[in-house]
Amino acid sequence: MKRELRRLLVGRRYVLPPPVALALERVFGEPVGGILVVEHSRYARAHLGMCATTRPNRILLAIDGQQFVSNADLVLHEYFHVIRQWGTGQLTRWRYLMELMRCGYWDNPFEREAREFAVEAVERYRRYLGEAGSETRRGELT
Repeated sequence: MKRELRRLLVGRRYVLPPPVALALERVFGEPVGGILVVEHSRYARAHLGMCATTRPNRILLAIDGQQFVSNADLVLHEYFHVIRQWGTGQLTRWRYLMELMRCGYWDNPFEREAREFAVEAVERYRRYLGEAGSETRRGELT
């Protein structure tokens, strides 16, 4: 009962498909297994117009996990927030809110930096994703 209530309030954990996790680890150069992805998060849905939001070691999705992983730019953008901004201490709630008030969402330096990273890394990620998918399929055949 408690778990069901929590799931309704928070959302449900989404486990990345292995090729996605492997491709992300190659892009970022570190493991991503410690990052919790929550699909159908009410907290994320409260951020009107957004399909995801992040916190330290968490990606909260207003959408489902499959929709998330099918959008390479979004995946890279959100993982960048968690790994390179929250993970380094550069991003805090206070700093984000200050930049949001100062610059708005689109020109917020944290958002700009994540968008720029995604643009720079998306082709590499897609290449790694294809390679990881091939490796996974070969492993299933043996």
